[in-house]
Amino acid sequence: MSAEGHAASHAGHHGAHDHDSGGQSHGSFRSYMTGFVLSVILTAIPFWLVMGNVLGDAQVTGLVIMAFAVVQIVVHMIYFLHMNTKSENGWTFLALVFTLTLVIITLAGSLWVMHHLNTNMMPHMDHAAPAASGAAPDNARGVPAIAPPSGHHHAH
Repeated sequence: MSAEGHAASHAGHHGAHDHDSGGQSHGSFRSYMTGFVLSVILTAIPFWLVMGNVLGDAQVTGLVIMAFAVVQIVVHMIYFLHMNTKSENGWTFLALVFTLTLVIITLAGSLWVMHHLNTNMMPHMDHAAPAASGAAPDNARGVPAIAPPSGHHHAH
């Protein structure tokens, strides 16, 4: 097929609509620069929070950084990936919502399992406070260690 034939076939395939009216914005220099500036700001603030120990609490700092990360993901999706509810009649947005739902379920489940494994299986390293009986606790629940019987060994 010649180049002219392909172009005519391509134009006939698309019909009366053009690329920009389908809800797909391809972005302008201004929108890319807006996204870039927002990304730099959303990276610099968490960096400053960590390096300056501004909030003083590691957990609060971690939560604030995660919130900035979520906002930055949204900025990237809007300004660089051009995702919105109008792209491809909303199917792109619907796929994104489904993907985010699966990611949240997976992350929450993983964190839940790791927390409970850490709580129930890892011994605490607190050797400073002996148990009331005078024996050091043997495990995380504070049960005193029981010494094996001295003397002879019994075969069962």
